[in-house]
Amino acid sequence: MSLDEKLAQLVGVWLNVNREEGVVAPLQDSMQGEDVQFEAFAKDGVGQITRHFGTRPVEPEWARAALAGRQRWLRESTRLGIPALAHEECLTGLAAWRATTYPAPPAWGASFDPALVEEMGRRIGESMRSLGVHQGLAPVLDVIRDQRWGRVEECVSEDPYEVATICAAYVRGVQSTGVIATLKHFVGYSNSRAGRNLAPVHAGAREVADTLLFPFEVAVRDAGAGSVMNSYAEIDGVPIAADPHYLTEILRDRWGFEGTVVADYFAVAFLHTLHAVAEDAGDAAVQALTAGIDVELPTGVTYLEPLRQAVAEGRIEESLIDRALRRVLRQKAWLGLLDDDYDPEPSGPVDLDDPESRDLARRLAEESVILLTNDGVLPLAGDRRIAVVGPNADDVAALFGCYSFVQHVLPHFPGVETGLAAPTLLDALRAELPGARIGTAKGTGVDDGDRAGIPDAARLAAESDVAILVLGDRSGLFGRGTSGEGCDAESLDLPGAQRELAEAVLATGTPTVVVLMTGRAYAVPSIIEKAAAVVQAYFPGEEGAGAIARVLSGAVNPSGRLPMSMPRGIAGQPYSYLHPRLGGAGSVSNLDPAPVLSFGHGLSYTRFEYADLTAEAEVAAGAPIRCSVVVRNAGDRAGAEVVQVYAADRIASVTRPLAQLVGYARVELEPGRAAKVTFDVPARLLSFTGRDGRRVTEPGEVGLSVRRSVADVVDERTVTLTGPVYEFKGSERRLTGVSIEDHN
Repeated sequence: MSLDEKLAQLVGVWLNVNREEGVVAPLQDSMQGEDVQFEAFAKDGVGQITRHFGTRPVEPEWARAALAGRQRWLRESTRLGIPALAHEECLTGLAAWRATTYPAPPAWGASFDPALVEEMGRRIGESMRSLGVHQGLAPVLDVIRDQRWGRVEECVSEDPYEVATICAAYVRGVQSTGVIATLKHFVGYSNSRAGRNLAPVHAGAREVADTLLFPFEVAVRDAGAGSVMNSYAEIDGVPIAADPHYLTEILRDRWGFEGTVVADYFAVAFLHTLHAVAEDAGDAAVQALTAGIDVELPTGVTYLEPLRQAVAEGRIEESLIDRALRRVLRQKAWLGLLDDDYDPEPSGPVDLDDPESRDLARRLAEESVILLTNDGVLPLAGDRRIAVVGPNADDVAALFGCYSFVQHVLPHFPGVETGLAAPTLLDALRAELPGARIGTAKGTGVDDGDRAGIPDAARLAAESDVAILVLGDRSGLFGRGTSGEGCDAESLDLPGAQRELAEAVLATGTPTVVVLMTGRAYAVPSIIEKAAAVVQAYFPGEEGAGAIARVLSGAVNPSGRLPMSMPRGIAGQPYSYLHPRLGGAGSVSNLDPAPVLSFGHGLSYTRFEYADLTAEAEVAAGAPIRCSVVVRNAGDRAGAEVVQVYAADRIASVTRPLAQLVGYARVELEPGRAAKVTFDVPARLLSFTGRDGRRVTEPGEVGLSVRRSVADVVDERTVTLTGPVYEFKGSERRLTGVSIEDHN
């Protein structure tokens, strides 16, 4: 291969980009060059085709044929005849027009159901495969650290173990179809200063190793992820895109990763333009390729002419280009792109929103709805006067996050329909409660500050038996929403005049059910205190309105649990329940960072009782801990309980969290039925980075507890770790084994 042919395999090509109105990547308007012709750009071949389906609304069948035509051109009209790898965004389903849109990742976390997330991943992979797409840019494994960050809505949880188990399930589902999953964003992105997008990260090596890296390790070593995307972050002054410590030493040398590392969009060029650690585009390319980035996306800003010039000037050895090239070609071979009988156009009809996918979206949405509080007003009776008010009551956009096609692309194409049969919550309530007399008033917008409609909304609530107040976010990109990439929050009050609307409705005395449809956790302590019931839904997708309506009616028994703490105010941010003793309230500060509702919290329409917690009294440091507990449905209707097991290292050589999740199980039980749940907790989950930088467990006492949430302890046992300090080799088991058996 010539040098130009090698470089062509290390870049993508992004066509049909609306540069003036369609900005969907950071600084895309300045980084994306003039429109290119595919044949001219790809004369020496091309590594990837960027977002063929996800850049503008296109008819799926036509676009599939067009993609196949480009692949045939590459086979027939370039010297080497190597097809391109096509990638798409797929965080809430394939980000293409008319494709099923599933709930956003915090809803996956709220479900505590990895098996269902894996099933969703499989359906997403099948939809991509049916179009000729080979790689999906998901999931996001960033651990939530600060609720002000706009990309919270793309993250699963504030707990690294839950992020690891849920995202590993997604990866297994997608890759079971022969499509490559791409882990985002490696690493540290969510720990940005002041919750600002693409801001510096100042995290100690221990915090990175013990909290932020763990989900990626599980997704690589346990789920076999085929691709990793670098984080835009700079950690303690070194941009990840230029850091071989993470991209090579940890990812490849320590974890054995053999896939491809792809650049987040324009991240290589940002080494020069944003981070100012490279003197020009060529220097940026040299640093990124040396560190371990194999493929530049979305196009070849630095890996084409600037990198070719760097080779000519002797600034980089061509062997490093060959290293990346081998990884790319190995992956293309695995995908079948290099086979003699490769057919670029999949056979069969195209249905991106089939009944099976919609049913899966419904199930996940139902499992993710969280009942935060309830004084008995829920479930709703269907023959009452109900006021449905609030900015998100009759807005279909409230169902979707910023990486859905509806919010990511369609705002740039006014007049184009969503292509999905997605009712608003108002529509769904009218269908679910046909005997109710429902009136509606908007009250105010999400963030426009318009207060003119608040008196009418309050009047309607006062004249009704029950009010349903639907508040929350409008997702968008780069300041075009209240949540989403580049939509960071100055405060954790509800946006706009929503708090005033809530105060006016609650002041009427009418029992009020508040429904929060958001991408982050807002500080709403007065609403939680005064409302008759509060329900949380995180951008629940195209089936989300029906799911919420069925929870309100009682047709569905709520089972979601908080994947992120509900803050009392902004003073506690950044916040994680994984704080050491010094991170809690005390006499040395007037600020109490404790949340109003804690990680893992969620109510049901039935009652669950626990009994017979058992745990080994002594185990060797480095050995697993086995424990079991019996959970019984003591209520009068079927429901699901999320059994949560936490560990607390009481004395250690470095400060440790007061509690950390080490296992969970979603248990479905009929009334009166019981199950025995057994957990086999690996020592790896009790380990930490010691003072000398080694990963260890130390002898001493560990509290092992079963809790309804991190703040609601049901029962606890003390386990003594014996023997010498155990140093981990890296091959040890990382995930807790769970078994559920009937106990009646």
